[in-house]
Amino acid sequence: MILEMKVPSPGESIKEVEIATWLVQDGDYVEKDQAIAEVDSDKATLELPAEASGIITLKAEEGDAVAVGAVVCLIDTSAAKPEGSADAPKQEKKEEEPKAEAPKPEAVSSSAVENKTYATGTASPAAKKILAEKGMEASSISGTGKDGRVTKEDAISAVPSMGTPTGGSRGASRSKMSMLRRKVAERLVEAKNTTAMLTTFNEVDMSPIFALRNEYKDTFKNKHGVGLGFMSFFTLAVVRALKMYPAVNSMIDGNEMVSYDFYDISIAVSGPKGLMVPVIRNAENLSFRGVESEVKRLALRARDGQITIDEMTGGTFTITNGGVFGSMLSTPIINPPQSGILGMHNIVERPVAVNGKVEIRPIMYVALSYDHRIIDGKESVGFLVAVKEALENPTELLMNNDVKRALEL
Repeated sequence: MILEMKVPSPGESIKEVEIATWLVQDGDYVEKDQAIAEVDSDKATLELPAEASGIITLKAEEGDAVAVGAVVCLIDTSAAKPEGSADAPKQEKKEEEPKAEAPKPEAVSSSAVENKTYATGTASPAAKKILAEKGMEASSISGTGKDGRVTKEDAISAVPSMGTPTGGSRGASRSKMSMLRRKVAERLVEAKNTTAMLTTFNEVDMSPIFALRNEYKDTFKNKHGVGLGFMSFFTLAVVRALKMYPAVNSMIDGNEMVSYDFYDISIAVSGPKGLMVPVIRNAENLSFRGVESEVKRLALRARDGQITIDEMTGGTFTITNGGVFGSMLSTPIINPPQSGILGMHNIVERPVAVNGKVEIRPIMYVALSYDHRIIDGKESVGFLVAVKEALENPTELLMNNDVKRALEL
């Protein structure tokens, strides 16, 4: 019996996928539920499992865009499983293939040897002086003198390159963008073109968070199995600020403004296929341990290519951390249909004025990009100031003056 395997639907809004990699070859015997291909949708990379055991016939090439529901391969379920290991047929095939003979060196014509001598590319004294004035090398000119020597006339007529002289490679390569990368590019351009995006900036003194982490990070990790990072502080500070400024936790739907009473925080992470934005659901109900555990889980799944569509769908606000790559300051682009995104950056020791004195403090610049159509300047600045206040006074504003209880120690 021949089974037609069709592309399953990864999600309601997805109409086609791209064959990223075939994990099997045409004619291989596959087992039921064995991963036979990796497919890229516009949101994630997914594995395609075999629906039955048998000999597989591929019907699409790597890089092909295939509509959901289209046939991508055939499986002959009546075929018997080959004896021995799965690698045995491939090994036998390799043994049968004749070894390629080593290429024989091409014969060099005597005329070619005769035309190239020690004098080839050598400039006469007069030619050397002229070439030096032009900033040119004799080796870059074809000499017309005896035995290829560069003459004075050759040097006079030589025209220096108008570009920067270089002996390095000037090659180029061209490769097709993955469907995920194309979709990210499309959404970024859409966000720039369809929103009234504006960015406001502020700076945060990270000294209080540094002090808390230095005192409790070892105890926290030993008890909970995850590190006490910056993301939990930022996530909980964002949730607090969103409660104070609900317009930032809203979206535009046609002529209506939709506001949410829950806080699903999208966390931008870099995966092997590009930027991914998994979502921390109901972050308002999570503790420091809960946020750190969820961030770790989602980051590992994104890194290993196991993230699902459901884990990346939705989100009411986004946090992105360019600081891990060394970014000092940036204007993050809104993740539509959301209306706001907070950009974190690197932490640098800077001189700041504290109580009339100059002190060195670890400072992070933060940026809030927002849709000015529904978020006014007062709300955007107030939101970012609220985030700054919570990060600079986490014991009172995020931990209710009970650090050990907040960290569940």
